Amino acid sequence: MTDHGKKHTVLDRLRGALIVSCQAYPGEPMRDPDTMRRVALAARDGGAAGIRAQGLDDLRAIRGALELPLIGLWKDGAEGVYITPTARHALAVLDAGADIVALDATDRPRPDNRPLAESIDAVREVGGLVMADVSTYEEGVRAAELGAHVVGTTLSGYTPATHDRKAAGPDLDLVQRLGEALDVPVVAEGRIHSPAQAARALECGAYAVVVGTAITHPTTLTGWFAASVAGGRG
Repeated sequence: MTDHGKKHTVLDRLRGALIVSCQAYPGEPMRDPDTMRRVALAARDGGAAGIRAQGLDDLRAIRGALELPLIGLWKDGAEGVYITPTARHALAVLDAGADIVALDATDRPRPDNRPLAESIDAVREVGGLVMADVSTYEEGVRAAELGAHVVGTTLSGYTPATHDRKAAGPDLDLVQRLGEALDVPVVAEGRIHSPAQAARALECGAYAVVVGTAITHPTTLTGWFAASVAGGRG
């Protein structure tokens, strides 16, 4: 299949749909590729149109279990640019079975001091698709200009320049601004905690919606309920 054909086949399947992020943090009980595979299958059975996952072993396990479009990333490190931070990481994610490679497309320095364009070009050259995770409008515009096939609002509120935008819910203003400005799909991601917020993101112009914590992270979900119950006890 040509790059053009693959792009439209994968992205058309995600239009107006829910993508579920299946990830667990290091040290957590669910931090296991087979567990994430099962979580992805459960998300599929619930109606997810696509899966977002991190780590090469997780991606291989999920790719072998289902045929949904798979957005893959590789978190390497814990600070700065660590979401698929280099071209080497991006190509490994693609090789592990991802249809779309998600990478940090913020304006922060990359760990190998190479330009963002190098990672985008490396994926495009072998027929892969790129999702640029951004934190600002300017970053989203630049990523699209560099050739990203999809722009996601994933990092709004999570970079030093956008800490003041980290509200309780998603950054729908950014979703709307990018949706109005770009010709590539804009995916809403980050702090979408309810079905109503997911629907609102689509109304604001999102091409698709990624939900992770509110569906696939029981530790956080339990914490929400536990805090509410504790507050109710006075």
